[in-house]
Amino acid sequence: MAKKTSRKAAPAAPSTVRIALVQARASKDPRKNVAQTVAAIERAAARGAQVVCTQELFRSPYFCQTEDAANFALAEPIPGPTTGALRDVARRCGVVVVGSLFERRAPGVYHNTAVVIERDGRLLGTYRKMHIPDDPRFYEKYYFVPGDLGFRVFDTSAGRIAVLVCWDQWYPEAARVAALQGAQVLFYPTAIGTWVGEKPLAEAQRDAWRTVQRSHAIANGVFVAAVNRVGREDELVFWGSSFVAGPYGRLIADGSRDREEVLVADCDLAEIERTRQNWPFLRDRRIDAYGPVLSRWVDRAHGGPAHE
Repeated sequence: MAKKTSRKAAPAAPSTVRIALVQARASKDPRKNVAQTVAAIERAAARGAQVVCTQELFRSPYFCQTEDAANFALAEPIPGPTTGALRDVARRCGVVVVGSLFERRAPGVYHNTAVVIERDGRLLGTYRKMHIPDDPRFYEKYYFVPGDLGFRVFDTSAGRIAVLVCWDQWYPEAARVAALQGAQVLFYPTAIGTWVGEKPLAEAQRDAWRTVQRSHAIANGVFVAAVNRVGREDELVFWGSSFVAGPYGRLIADGSRDREEVLVADCDLAEIERTRQNWPFLRDRRIDAYGPVLSRWVDRAHGGPAHE
C-alpha cells in the first residue's frame, strides 16, 4: 500500500499587520528618488513593517503639470529597472512592497501602474489606474491610457490588499468593488496638492481628500492607507498628510503636511469582521435597485426614474 504524503498548509496571514507609507519629496534625479525610496523601505522593515507602499510616481517629480512629450522618456517597462530595485529590497528585507510606476506598455501606450511584490521578491501582479483626470496642472490624459485590468485584489503574506491610485480615491464604486472581492486594506498611492493660485482653498481641499477616503473605510468596513508626497513642485504644493484609517474611519496613523517620513501603523484585520457585525452595510445593500449607477447620467426627461 502506498504511503500517503501530507501537504503543509500555507501559513495563515497574520491578524495584525504593520503597514508603512513612504512620504517623500521628489528630486529631478530618478536614480536618487529610487535610492531614497529603497532606503525608506529598509527603514520601514527595520521597524517591523510587513507591507510598504510608495507615493504615486515616486521615481520623478509630478510631470503631469504640463503636456510635454519629453516626459515619456521617464516611462519603463514592467518588469524593468525600478521594478527590479523594488523586488530586490522586498526580498532582502522580507516585506511586501506596493510601488507606483510610469509604465511603458508599448510605443505610444503608457499607464499609471502600481506593482505588488511579495516578500520573496515575486511580482504578484499589477494594477493600472482606472480613473484618469484632465484638470489644470493634472494633465494625466495626455500621458496615461485608462487601466484595462479592472479593480484587482492581491493575496499577500500580509493579507488581502487592493491598490487604487490617486484620482481613483474619489470614486466610491472603486472602493466598493475592491471590498466586495475581499480586500482588507485599500492602498492609495497619491500625488495631490494645491495650485499656488488657489492657496486659500488648500485646507478645504485637503479635508475633502481625507474625508472621502475615510468614508470608504467606513462604508466598506476596511482599512484605508493613503500616501502622498510633500513639497512644492513648479506650481503645485503637495500637502503630505499621509494616513491610515480603520474600519470606523478613525485615524490610526497621521502624517505631517511638509516632512519626509515613514509612517507606520498596526492594523488588526480581525476588526473588519467585528465592525461589519455592528454596521452590516454590505448585508443590507439593495443590489436589485442599483442599475442606474451603471449609467453616465439618469435623464428623467427621456425615460429615467420619475420617483421624487
